[in-house]
Amino acid sequence: MSSVKSTARFGRLGRSPGIINGTRLSVADNSGAKEVAMVGAMGIKTRLRRIPFATVGDMIVVTVKKGKTELVGQVMQAIVIRQRKPYRRPDGTWIAFEDNACVIVTPDGNPKGSEIRGPVAREAAERWPGIANLATLVV
Repeated sequence: MSSVKSTARFGRLGRSPGIINGTRLSVADNSGAKEVAMVGAMGIKTRLRRIPFATVGDMIVVTVKKGKTELVGQVMQAIVIRQRKPYRRPDGTWIAFEDNACVIVTPDGNPKGSEIRGPVAREAAERWPGIANLATLVV
């Protein structure tokens, strides 16, 4: 048994897996979608039968469940900007939001909407500059 403990819990910077396949997220932009469900995580490779997860700042594949009729059922890409499950930042503080929320984006990471409602986690704003430009409040 190794005496060295891994600081990278769950594989990515010790962040708690807040979003898994099937999780419903509210959409925080004005792209026309209101609620989406996660169907996959971009660039995540897991062990056999382990459920893929995403956390704040990750790009995910979603399907639209509620919103404009022409968007319902479409598969899109989104970036998680808030998660309800608490996660720890490198400075030792813990942060959690009231809801799980995402922003619909193009495949290169630019938001489809022109405004973002509500706060945006700092991790998502630092990783995606297009979201940082539209964010009114970065926490």
